Amino acid sequence: MTALLLDDVSHTFGTRVALAHLTLGVRPGRVTALIGLNGAGKTTALRALAGRLRPAHGVARVLGHDPAGLPADVAARFGQVVDTPLVHQELTVTENLVCAARLHGEPGRAAAPRASAAVGRMGLEPWRHARARSLSMGNRQRLGIACATLHRPTALILDEPTSALDPQGVVIVRELVRELADDGAAVLVSSHHLDEVARIADEIVVLHAGRDVGRLEPGGTDLEQRFFAMVLDADTRAVTDAGSRS
Repeated sequence: MTALLLDDVSHTFGTRVALAHLTLGVRPGRVTALIGLNGAGKTTALRALAGRLRPAHGVARVLGHDPAGLPADVAARFGQVVDTPLVHQELTVTENLVCAARLHGEPGRAAAPRASAAVGRMGLEPWRHARARSLSMGNRQRLGIACATLHRPTALILDEPTSALDPQGVVIVRELVRELADDGAAVLVSSHHLDEVARIADEIVVLHAGRDVGRLEPGGTDLEQRFFAMVLDADTRAVTDAGSRS
């Protein structure tokens, strides 16, 4: 079963192509990394999976359902952080986590222990009673990821999850993502940090100008060099194709 699916998805913003016939599937127990330069279409792809954007063409599916209208039992198995962490600024760290647990179907008596465990797991203990609005950008990101994962989702999407994190936070998120996948979750992570995603990904999909331009093996050397060679080749083919049409 494919837990996260984009099938022939295309979308534009005005005259700019954001996605062009992108087909991508993530199976349970796998971490797929979506890699590309800024503006490649990574966030647009994840927004389609999060139900925040309905693509002009093609379909998105989360656990077999349209993400814009997930049934409650399916939504309780889904986690996502796209664009910015979804936290309530006026609530404390612990209160945010309790709310997240309840929204994902945890009974009241189980929500507090879940929240406490997430605080410890994400290294947020010193700020457990701090309001979210007072947190640094990195700690807000930790909190958002904690809210998206404390219910142990079976499908998870993360948009640039380590962009604002310090080295300790990067390690925490890396270990969490890999643990969830090893427990059977399907995880899609977008990033432009090749070295970081190579540590956790089973597959690296290169997105450029909204198009899937190939795959990179997470292991091996010269990963960055192979990435830029792939992007350059895609640009060269695009120029050649444009010249042929004209």
